[in-house]
Amino acid sequence: MPPERQDVLRELAERVRANNDEFTLLESLDSGKPLDVAQGEIERAISYFEYYAGLCRSIEGKQFPYDADALIYTRREPYGVVGQIIPWNFPFVMVSYKLGPALATGNTVVLKPAEQTPLTALRFARELQEVVPDGVVNVVSGFGEEAGDPLTSHQEVRKVAFTGSTEVGHQIMRNAANRTAPVTLELGGKSPFIVFPDADIDVAVESVAGVMYYNTGQSCDAPSRVFVHEDVREEFMDAFLERTQEEVVGDPLVEGTTMGPLVSEAQYEKVTGYLDIGREEGATVAAGGGVPEGDTYGNGWYVEPTVFSEASNDMRVAQDEIFGPVETVITWSDYDEMIRQANDTEYGLAAGMATENASLAHETAAELEAGNVWVNKYATLPPGVPFGGYKQSGIGREHTRETLLAYTRCKTVDIATDRSPM
Repeated sequence: MPPERQDVLRELAERVRANNDEFTLLESLDSGKPLDVAQGEIERAISYFEYYAGLCRSIEGKQFPYDADALIYTRREPYGVVGQIIPWNFPFVMVSYKLGPALATGNTVVLKPAEQTPLTALRFARELQEVVPDGVVNVVSGFGEEAGDPLTSHQEVRKVAFTGSTEVGHQIMRNAANRTAPVTLELGGKSPFIVFPDADIDVAVESVAGVMYYNTGQSCDAPSRVFVHEDVREEFMDAFLERTQEEVVGDPLVEGTTMGPLVSEAQYEKVTGYLDIGREEGATVAAGGGVPEGDTYGNGWYVEPTVFSEASNDMRVAQDEIFGPVETVITWSDYDEMIRQANDTEYGLAAGMATENASLAHETAAELEAGNVWVNKYATLPPGVPFGGYKQSGIGREHTRETLLAYTRCKTVDIATDRSPM
């Protein structure tokens, strides 16, 4: 019942809060996040468990007036067994994004963490074991072929939720289609950020850099294409390159580090490969472009924060999701052409802009093909605000009350109420 679900989610939030330091350390060790970044994400996960606890009692149906001889109403009912697969870039935050709405609506869950970063999910399973009834939440680790594929293909899994690459999302959608199971998919992105001539340059720079270098650029909504108007290009580039030099790449367990290593050797090979591709395509390396040198970096998958300038939107570094701290800067002069290029990508997860003109901001937000658009800020995602993409970036919305609908089925009940006269 809703009150019991609410108590469970609140208790889970409190248990994570009580063990915050342990979860923070595990997240940092597992993913390479600096300790203060990992701690912020653990606290964010707590807030999402609390948010969904608050929604437990808000799940309701509707009554439809028709005539005096009928009572028609709807019920929201759980699917039953839900399969959830979370990615390696935000391991524990994604646990809260997925488990919160599933438990709030009365489903049971089989949760598969990413094989690269399973530690916090497995540690959380110890708390789940003490709080939720047996069998309600099952954490199953493993590789995609041995765990993810069977989970998304199983006939008894009635709904699937996945965050990860677009390629894997396509396979999951095919698996679910064989039994017409609904899916929620949050996939890749190649998000534009537009700097208008009237922009506050300091705001624009921090809006981009604060997210582009966060988590070593391993964020699906990272503003990895910056469209800068020619009138402010020089001013923006000077400030952005100065801000890029402020990043401290190093051991994530050392205070002061702002960028740790990439999550794995495979990701390192991918990102450094794109550094070569950018040069081959003719983009100018304005900052970084390589691997930091020194004893500190000998045993980690480190790359420098990198800025490609003199780029065009048809280059692979402007079209492919690199998933690393690699920024591509494109200069524009014509508004309509800039909007066309900003939308000229298979993705549509997020976008941003910097402008002091409110009317222009509204107009541009309407023209951008993206599920989330930020103005004079970027990637703020408080609980309750919908998050999800257009086009190849996914299906459905997370983080919000609307998410509850994706974890419930609608049943209509129509009862005849006509009675014989006395």
